[in-house]
Amino acid sequence: MGRRPALLVLLAAVLLFVPVTPAVASPKFDLDSADIPALQARMAAGRLTAVGLTSAYLDRIHRIDGKVNAVLALNPSAVRQAFESDARRRAHRLRGPLDGIPVLVKDNVDTRDQWTTAGSRALRSLPAKDATLITRLRDAGAVILGKANLSEWANFRAAKPTSGWSGVGGQTNNPYVLDRNPCGSSAGSAAGVAASLAQVAIGSETDGSIVCPAGMTATVGHKPSLGLVSRTGVVPISAEQDTAGPIARNVVDVALTLSVLQGRDPADPATLEYPRSQPTDYAKLLRPGVLRGARIGLWRLPVLGPETDAVLTSAKNSLVKAGATVVEVTPPYQARLGELEFPALLTEFHRDIDAYLAARPRGPRSLAELIAYNRADPLERTCFAGQELFEQALAAPPPTDPGYLAGRAELSDLARRSLDETLAKYHLDAIASPTNPPAWKTDCAVGDNDVIPSSTPAAVAGYPDVTVPAGFAGPLPVGISFMGARWSDARMLALAADFSRAAPVRVPPRYLVTLPS
Repeated sequence: MGRRPALLVLLAAVLLFVPVTPAVASPKFDLDSADIPALQARMAAGRLTAVGLTSAYLDRIHRIDGKVNAVLALNPSAVRQAFESDARRRAHRLRGPLDGIPVLVKDNVDTRDQWTTAGSRALRSLPAKDATLITRLRDAGAVILGKANLSEWANFRAAKPTSGWSGVGGQTNNPYVLDRNPCGSSAGSAAGVAASLAQVAIGSETDGSIVCPAGMTATVGHKPSLGLVSRTGVVPISAEQDTAGPIARNVVDVALTLSVLQGRDPADPATLEYPRSQPTDYAKLLRPGVLRGARIGLWRLPVLGPETDAVLTSAKNSLVKAGATVVEVTPPYQARLGELEFPALLTEFHRDIDAYLAARPRGPRSLAELIAYNRADPLERTCFAGQELFEQALAAPPPTDPGYLAGRAELSDLARRSLDETLAKYHLDAIASPTNPPAWKTDCAVGDNDVIPSSTPAAVAGYPDVTVPAGFAGPLPVGISFMGARWSDARMLALAADFSRAAPVRVPPRYLVTLPS
C-alpha cells in the first residue's frame, strides 16, 4: 500500500544525521530488558543519550518491523525531540523520568504533527491539535517516536474483523509467531513494544483492546479506571467505556507512564471525578511483598481452553508461593453483560464518532459519510470487506431513546455489581483471570477467533485492569489480568508487579514464521 518504502526513506533520512552511539551498540546493552529507571541511570552517568536511545529504536524498526508491521508511520521530529531532551539534561532541566524516552502512539490518538487515521484511508489528514494525553507526554519530555498500526476503527467496523489489520497500515503480526494474531485493537502498540521497537506505547480500550494485545504479546498493559486518563483527542467508540493507557515490557514503565498521562481535563467530563487523593507517582508504590497476605479471586474461564487453564494453574501456584490467599470465583451477570453491551455501543459510537468527525479540519464529517467512503474505496475492503457495525450504528436508536437509556443503565450497574459483589463477598484485593488464549492464526477470510470475556466487567464498569505475562502455550504468550475497584489502579499495578517478581516468565520473541501443523 506504499507505506513501507515511505517509512524507510524517512528512517534513512533521520539516521543520516544521527549515528547510533557506542553505548547503544554495546553488546552489554539490551533494549528488551532495560526499563526506564535503568535507561535514565545510563543517561545520568553519561553512557547513553536520548539521541542514541532514539536512534537505537529507529534502527530496530528498520531491521525488525518488516516482519511485525507494527509501526504505521515514524515521526519526522523524533530525533529533534531527543536532541532537545539531551540539551535539557545538560542544562539540569529534565522534566521527569519520561524525558528522552521513545514512545509509540496508537494511530487513533491525535498528534498535531502526524496524520491520525484510526487505520482508515478516509482520515489521512492532520487533526486540529494534539490529544490531551499527547500534550502531557510532550510536557514530560517524552520522544513521540511515531504512530502504531491498529485494528481499523478499533475493531468497530465489520462483524468479523481481523485484529491488527487496517486499510492504512496493513496487517500487524504477532512477533512470537508471525502468522498468529496480535489481538486488537491496540495491536501495533503491543507488538511494537514486544519487539523492542519502542520503550513504551499508548493503546486504547473500549473492551479488551489494551489487555488482549498485551496478553498475546507477553507485555504489560494497563486499562485505567474510567476518568483517570483524558480521552480528548482520541478517536471514540463510547464515552461510557473508552480510555487510553500504557503498554510496556515491564510494570515500572507502565506505572511511570500512567503517572504522566493521568489527571483532570475540563474537556473530558469523566476526568472530573478523578479523586484528589489519587497517587501522582505509581512507580513509588511498586513495593516487593504486597502479595503476602493479599486475597486474590481466581476466575478461571475454562472457555479459553486447557492450555490457558494450565497457565492459570501455574499462576495460582506462584501467587500462593508469594504469600497470597487464592479463592476461586465466578463473577455474576456475565451472560446479561454480553447481551446488553453491543446494542449500547452501537448508539454511543454513532453519537461520539459524529462529534469527533465534526471537529476534524478535513475528511468525512459523519458516520454516514464514512460508510459512503468505504463503499467507494476498494482498498478498504481488501481484508474484511464488511462494515456491518457502521451500518447498524447508523440505524441504532438515538442516545435519548428510553430503551437505550434503560439498557445502558442496567449494563453499567451489572458490570459494577459483578466486580463489587465478588470483591466484597470473598474479601478480595483483586480478581485475577486469564487475559487471553494462545493466539489464533490470522485469516482475513474468517476473521478473529476471539471469545475472550475476561475484560468485559472491568471495561464496562470503568474499573482498572492490568495484565502481565503469566506463561506460554508452546511459544505463544498467555497473560493474567488483575482487576479491582474503581480508582484502585495503584493497588492493581503493585499486585501485578509483585506477581511478575514471583513468576518472571517473559522471554523475548523469536519471530517464528509459523508453528508445526
